[in-house]
Amino acid sequence: MTTDAMDDNRRTSVLVEGTPPMLVLHVDALRNNVARMQDFCRSRGVDLAPHAKTSMAPYVIDMQLRSGVWGMTAASVTQARQLVGLGVRRILLANQVVEDRDVSWLSRHLAAGRSDDDFLCYVDSVAGLERLEGQLAREGGRHRQVGVLVELGYAGGRTGARSVEAAAQLARRVTTSPLVELRGVAGYEGLLPREGMVVPPGLPAYLQGLRDLLLACTRDGLFRQRPIVSAGGSSYFDFVVDHVGPRSFDFEVLTILRSGCYVAHDHGIYHETSPLDGRATGQDRLIPALELIATVVSRPEPDLAILNFGRRHAPTDDRLPLVLGVFEPDGSRSPLPEAYVRRVDDQHAYVVLPVGARVAPGDRVGLGISHPCGAFDRWREIPVVDRHYRPVDLASPLF
Repeated sequence: MTTDAMDDNRRTSVLVEGTPPMLVLHVDALRNNVARMQDFCRSRGVDLAPHAKTSMAPYVIDMQLRSGVWGMTAASVTQARQLVGLGVRRILLANQVVEDRDVSWLSRHLAAGRSDDDFLCYVDSVAGLERLEGQLAREGGRHRQVGVLVELGYAGGRTGARSVEAAAQLARRVTTSPLVELRGVAGYEGLLPREGMVVPPGLPAYLQGLRDLLLACTRDGLFRQRPIVSAGGSSYFDFVVDHVGPRSFDFEVLTILRSGCYVAHDHGIYHETSPLDGRATGQDRLIPALELIATVVSRPEPDLAILNFGRRHAPTDDRLPLVLGVFEPDGSRSPLPEAYVRRVDDQHAYVVLPVGARVAPGDRVGLGISHPCGAFDRWREIPVVDRHYRPVDLASPLF
């Protein structure tokens, strides 16, 4: 690189013009991750409805939509409304809809939408189904049937019917309703207990249950169109494809993965568990796209530096941020071997350093995060940067 080019990079880099702490999104990594996931899905004949809650950033969502995804997944009706505002035509709401106002919006959306719009939500109990039906009936039936997926859960887990038998009974009950249509089955494997292992021991059995549920519903003739089976976070979507992918059945199914964190990936849990990184065997891997940049404000002890970020700036639910290195005057980042974040306060981080590390107040440190879903929502604006940390765009989460 010439001196002039380096000077130009320094003048325009967020490392010079920005004020840490700040979260940046590396555009090359983002594009790589979107392409890698689409390649994976196409090669296995499955579709993808990325979970929008990871970023809720129009810049990121637009990139995912342009890559050819089936649609987008939402965690709440509020998110679904924002996705509709962004022009998303297919939405999978991976949750139950029980609030009256949420059902009212859903009814109005289906009544006003285009014929090619699609909206799916979950049911996991007769009580929940009856609440949904009751409010839909009060809306006067001015909409087409609401597409629902019967959710299968597991003991001690989050939502979802607790057995294949209970889920199958609920599916049969759904088919008696004039207000909703059974479109398929769904589940979520990402929170299964890992018990100290990379892959949860109970994962195969759970996915087999999801397969058995779809087979039972098909055998009973409960579907009026090609059934949907949906699962797949960002850790074990290869297992989902193996157990409930279209090649696992002797009839047509639409398998929809809902992975969301893949788009930004991370230096933590997904780095360890993703089939396109920690468990990968090939070279086409996901790349962490988020980096937290913070400033050293004090070095009060030989092995301790205090940085100006805390739990307000980075997720800590899985683990603390990882120290990637300290930035040099030319904008390069030098590693800090053995340095780690010991703990965080609201606004400060305690970084343990090897004795003799050349780190001083005013230095800037790059850090990786774990669990992107807890990163985007802490920032109103996230610079999208190139490899020289020059801003190319801005991601603004809609939280």
